[in-house]
Amino acid sequence: MTRMEPATPPPEPPNTPEPEVYDAEVRPDDVDPDALKVIRRLRRNKHHAYLVGGGVRDLLLGAKPKDFDIATSARPNEVRALFRNCRVIGRRFRLAHILFAGGKIIETATFRRDPTEEDIVEDDESRRRDDVDLLIRHDNVFGEPWEDAMRRDFTINGLFYDSEANTVIDYVGGMRDIRGRVVRTIGQPDVRFREDPVRILRAIKFSARLDLGIDPEVVEAMVAQREELARAARPRLLEEILRLLRGGAAHRSFWLMWELGALGVLMPQLAMHLDDDPPEARLLWGRLDAIDTLKRAGALPTDAVMLAALLLGPIEEAVDGAKDATRAYEALMQEVVDGLAVPRRLKERVRTLVGASRRMRGGKLGALPRREYFDEAATLFGIECHARGERRPDWLDDRPAGEAVARPRTRTRRRRRHPGAE
Repeated sequence: MTRMEPATPPPEPPNTPEPEVYDAEVRPDDVDPDALKVIRRLRRNKHHAYLVGGGVRDLLLGAKPKDFDIATSARPNEVRALFRNCRVIGRRFRLAHILFAGGKIIETATFRRDPTEEDIVEDDESRRRDDVDLLIRHDNVFGEPWEDAMRRDFTINGLFYDSEANTVIDYVGGMRDIRGRVVRTIGQPDVRFREDPVRILRAIKFSARLDLGIDPEVVEAMVAQREELARAARPRLLEEILRLLRGGAAHRSFWLMWELGALGVLMPQLAMHLDDDPPEARLLWGRLDAIDTLKRAGALPTDAVMLAALLLGPIEEAVDGAKDATRAYEALMQEVVDGLAVPRRLKERVRTLVGASRRMRGGKLGALPRREYFDEAATLFGIECHARGERRPDWLDDRPAGEAVARPRTRTRRRRRHPGAE
């Protein structure tokens, strides 16, 4: 088969580093066809355009990509001018979202470079220790492809895939680490984690979910910079915690967090509980194993169920024997909310599910099957049965994990019409 020559992109500026180029051995059928359409249109209009990031990483590791993101030389408004089905979002980081049927979004970002010294903010504490606060606060500076690759977090995420030539363009040594199955930062790990401490959790996520090793120098930096996590935006931290629970490798993810000390920074209530009570640690790992099993079965629990399973040990320790169980729960969860910005609705849902699951453990269903939260509570109860190695009760055993329990039918009373109603 004759290979199609890629459309001629604009000439590279002088002094551009030469990348390594590798045959990708990626099947076209593995790449989203809508992403390929976007790339072809951008190239026809004389722009660079490549697949980038996690989609390329997963293709090369033999995993199924969740998303296909594109990096391009086109500015956001230029992308919008080419695609009627496009919207530009973001203020700090402007992105083009190209919309397709079924709610699919192909995220298209302009090549960016690292912020200059003017974008680095020095805070009062760093002045006292004569150090520079590297936390990135501005990240909307356009750049060249090699600059875009160098500003990414890990080498395995810094690869460009040329879909027309079926090659991988590597400025950062990512192919070496793909083949070695290792997580390594681009640049000095201490600096990269201080720029964005959430990268510590991302390193854990990639290691756990993709079964990759972590470079020893990176591990040392993760331990040394773990306290920096407290400076990250709390909603981002909560979302990363939930991603670790959803990813199918929750057990290994939270074990790594505990082992590296990151769990003690983000969720000290849980870390202390594990340190002080080895039997409870075994129960937690069992609950996380159950969540991973549900994920593999295509029956991932809701965020409320997973968060309840994660915190069940500390919650029960706080409320058991307390004179005011509600106040004890609130005191514990306020600490969690302060650290992770857990929304009130999610916090209240966790309370409801834990209470219902504890009633189920006591064999008291009562009116629970008629409650709208019953399915979630039953899933949490099933997770706890798995963790304790206990036989599932008959009413739960007929229900595959993660599926709804058959509820008793109830007669619906017809509302009486008002005599004057039309």
